[in-house]
Amino acid sequence: MLESLVNRSTPLPKGSKLLVLGGGFSGQHIAALARALGNEAVCSRRQINSQGADVIFDSVNKTIPTNLKLEKFTHLLSSIPPDADGKDPVLSCLEEQLKDMSLKWVGYLSTTGVYGDSKGKWVSEQDSPKPIQLRSKRRLSCEEAWQQTGLPIQILRLPGIYGPGRSAITSICKGNVRMVDKPGQVFSRIHVDDIAGATMHLISLAEKGQKPLIVNIADNVPASNIDVLRFAGKLLDKSLPPLEPFEIAKSKMNPMALSFWQENRRIKNRLLCEELGYQLLHPDYKSGLKDCFKEDLNLKK
Repeated sequence: MLESLVNRSTPLPKGSKLLVLGGGFSGQHIAALARALGNEAVCSRRQINSQGADVIFDSVNKTIPTNLKLEKFTHLLSSIPPDADGKDPVLSCLEEQLKDMSLKWVGYLSTTGVYGDSKGKWVSEQDSPKPIQLRSKRRLSCEEAWQQTGLPIQILRLPGIYGPGRSAITSICKGNVRMVDKPGQVFSRIHVDDIAGATMHLISLAEKGQKPLIVNIADNVPASNIDVLRFAGKLLDKSLPPLEPFEIAKSKMNPMALSFWQENRRIKNRLLCEELGYQLLHPDYKSGLKDCFKEDLNLKK
């Protein structure tokens, strides 16, 4: 919940102004937390009538803000994915503007998919990226492009993102869940509140000179999809479909869905939580789903 994050988060220095390029699910949560802490935050979307849109940035249609320097932004976060050619649309369109803005901190939301398949073993920031999926290879390429800009970049690698309105609770309520059973398969996750909280925490540390280049933002408990759905089902008091062996289920999956089951890894958060001192608001999927259940019920009232 935003109130809980505010009580444990540090605002940006007085006079700071945050620009979030890509005000989607994660971007809007980060901007909302910054505003709740008393800071000014501006979000971009591709269309001005989109929820949370303050400015328009649409690289495909070349709708690009031209007065960023005049806005005196001090911090920037990009959550915009690679374009169809695998290039970073922000850097393709705005790199020179960004370099001219005297930014104190720049964050790029990437994916833990860049680690590839570890066969269920733990991976950390010390492990070399070995992406398998094309989308992960493109993300790694964008990470490298940001590093080459000379901007004060920090790369935040995220696993599966969930939160109110976008969780196993939501899927069960919509009646579109499948209990795919693949023994030994786990997924790491992070609640969107902790993406926002960790981002503000990292910006605060960067102000003090503590800024590792790459940070994994994940909860403590990688878990199977079955375990997560069963817990969500208990919260909702709803019955779930029978187990479906993966070898049978995969024949009905589209390529995108199937690709998520082709990799198995556990994401370490030791750097974030032990060395950098971030305390997770939702340390595991049970805590996170309880929050989703409560918030989703409030939305329906």
